[in-house]
Amino acid sequence: MRILGIGDCNDLAAMYGGMQARGHEVRVFVRDPASHGVFAGMLTRTHDWQRELGWIREAGPEGLILFETADQGAQQDALRRDGFQVIGGSALGDRLEAEREYGQAVLREAGLCTAASHSFTSYREASDFITSRRQRYVLKFNGTNSPRTRNYIAQKGDSSDLAALLHFYSAHEAPLPSPDFVLMEYIDGIEIGVGGYFNGADFLETACIDFEHKRFFPGELGELTGEMGTVVSYAGSGRLRDQVLKPLAGVLRDGGYCGYINVNLMANADSLWPLEFTSRFGYPGYAICERLHREPWEGIFQKMLHRSATRFETAPDFAVGIVLTVPPFPYTQGYEEISKGIPVILDEDLSMAERAAIAFAEVELRQGALITSGTSGYVGVATGCAPTVAAASASALALARKVYVPNLRYREDIGVRVSDEALGNLHRWGYL
Repeated sequence: MRILGIGDCNDLAAMYGGMQARGHEVRVFVRDPASHGVFAGMLTRTHDWQRELGWIREAGPEGLILFETADQGAQQDALRRDGFQVIGGSALGDRLEAEREYGQAVLREAGLCTAASHSFTSYREASDFITSRRQRYVLKFNGTNSPRTRNYIAQKGDSSDLAALLHFYSAHEAPLPSPDFVLMEYIDGIEIGVGGYFNGADFLETACIDFEHKRFFPGELGELTGEMGTVVSYAGSGRLRDQVLKPLAGVLRDGGYCGYINVNLMANADSLWPLEFTSRFGYPGYAICERLHREPWEGIFQKMLHRSATRFETAPDFAVGIVLTVPPFPYTQGYEEISKGIPVILDEDLSMAERAAIAFAEVELRQGALITSGTSGYVGVATGCAPTVAAASASALALARKVYVPNLRYREDIGVRVSDEALGNLHRWGYL
């Protein structure tokens, strides 16, 4: 096959690397100049993805364009109309992820429960709103590129800590542009995601569940980073697929969507409460999912594009991914001086299977040596796979300890709460 990857930061580099290793021709476009070094020396990079369209068209049904981000849906729609095979999302998918209020409206129209949500473009107005309501809220910024570290979950029942944070943001905000965010009613429960592969007409039967660990420190302390580790399984996902994903098939079909999509939820004894969409492949989610696949990505994509099958084969296990970072992650300030370009060394006793279980991210190959690259210090993810969460986590942790990078950081508790508490409650409530 010929694969053209298009994104901002080469987030799917490990996926491209795997397809290249299996004999496919791969070219990648990286929009952000600061990320041009990611997988340099390992993948062929193009400076203009549109100039590669002829190369893709020549491959006919063996040509594939893969979009990484949820902000180029209109281009994807246009390419499909022009006869190209595209995996990614659509303009609709972009809106579902970027505009939280719209995403919630779509979920409500599909018959799902949603928490009360309120949109704001002023920190002062939001703070006054909290003071008048005295309820617990969650602050979430709109836009696919908004920093996750600025989101905040109120810790106090009256959200007075959140109001204080909004006052701080107000005092330090730039004149333009205006902030764009929502305050969502806090829902107590277990956070879980359900993700599926939409082929343009319907979801494949194969769907996954995931448990993200978003805080920087063990014990769920520190800032929200996006993700520090995740537990994934394809087993037991049928009920959530049917209750959450299937009702969305019509709107996705009408919106021309073709790709992976995930709905993040809060689950409790009363109901399921969808919180947000991820209308693209998440990182490191895709790399952790891959540990459970018995078919390569390109085979799955062909089934989706040609609608030749309704499922693909997976292992009935759990996979755990542990994110490996160096300072200043989850921030970017100072990365050039602190950590960019430092060596990444692997234990000499690593087997080929263990090497394949490490999905690198912001690295490059320079003069035969692997070094850190990119913009934030996101080195990669160490993965493990086993019949239980605890065993999968232990496997991933053992692998992480065989990666040697100065000042490497990672969490050692990924999956503990899932194994000890979440799975039992979700089974008892009838969601798994």
